[in-house]
Amino acid sequence: MKALFWLLLAFAAAAAIAIFGRGTEAYALFVYPPWRVEVSLILFGIGAIVAFVGIYGVVRLLHHMFTLPVHVREYRERRRRELALGSLAAALQAWMEGRYARAERDARTAYEGGVSPGLAALIAARAAHELRAPERRDQWLERARGAGDAVHAAGLVTQAELALAERDFGAAREALHALHASGPRHIATLRLLLRAELGAQNWEEVQRLATHLGKRGAIAPALADEYQMQARLELLGRAAADRVGFEAAWRRIPERERVHPRVALRAAAHATALGFAALARGILEKSVAAEWTPALVVAYAEIPPLSGAERDTELRARIEQAERWLRSRADDVDVMTTAGRLCMQAELWGKAQEFLEASAAREEAAATRLALAQLSDRLGRPSAAHYRRAAELAADGGTPLGARAAATSRAA
Repeated sequence: MKALFWLLLAFAAAAAIAIFGRGTEAYALFVYPPWRVEVSLILFGIGAIVAFVGIYGVVRLLHHMFTLPVHVREYRERRRRELALGSLAAALQAWMEGRYARAERDARTAYEGGVSPGLAALIAARAAHELRAPERRDQWLERARGAGDAVHAAGLVTQAELALAERDFGAAREALHALHASGPRHIATLRLLLRAELGAQNWEEVQRLATHLGKRGAIAPALADEYQMQARLELLGRAAADRVGFEAAWRRIPERERVHPRVALRAAAHATALGFAALARGILEKSVAAEWTPALVVAYAEIPPLSGAERDTELRARIEQAERWLRSRADDVDVMTTAGRLCMQAELWGKAQEFLEASAAREEAAATRLALAQLSDRLGRPSAAHYRRAAELAADGGTPLGARAAATSRAA
């Protein structure tokens, strides 16, 4: 159709020129002595058009001839960039598919092609890390750092993630702190920093980050609470080296957290080790009043008695507290055993035997049998049967005692 259109247009132009030439007698005269040339105006116009087209064609041909090397270089550069872009996309896809050798190879092609060399180097570094090639990984990270500021943040995040995978928490913290110093703190990098601080056992920062991320909904509330609790317990343990430090650390803990069973159990243990028997008793009593926990009741009898004149007063106060617990929980074997052990410390042998035998009658437990054996030794009675039964119960993990003892151990 196009050819027919141009053919009709050519015939129409020829007919118009013929009609115009028949109706005009104009001519063009060229004089160059002694020569004289006279042509019709139509022929002159056609000749001028033909000459212009010919000269234009020759000039364009010469221009293309002289600029051909430039066009070839541009074409090759364009092809190289297209191949590099394709290699970069293939490297990213291969890395996400877990084909790390292919990912590193394609990333190398993209890097050498000069298309996003920093991004290509980071992909290659991650792939080399998965291939357990630390030397190549470090080389790619160095190339990424040399690629400029375009991938500065991505490079630091990659360095932190790879360091965390290698459990190099110091390097991870260094990279993340450098990242946060040069830009905003994003949720993803804060989660990485939390992992790094956990690994480095920097519990102050763990507590701060867990609180911050929990408030922003970046981690599950239960996980945030667990991190805060772990940090709180570790900080309390660090402060338990001396009395002054422990008292200061205990005062810094909010009142609502002091009665938490795990905090109370750990604090009571530290206070007992430092000789704060009265403080340990108060900690356990407040926690039990807030939430009944068998592990706390068991630990109540493990606080060593004071020495001197205060010993009898302290033991009598504990026994009275155990009896108050029994009035509200008459069938609780843990309270019975605790009361019996406290009576043994106070040398109230009859009451101790009464409590321990009542506890053993309701539910056999290794701790109760062991206490009965110790009581028998103190009274000069045969104790071998109690010791043997205590060993059998301690080794039996399938009884209700075993399950309850496991729960007590986890709480501790």
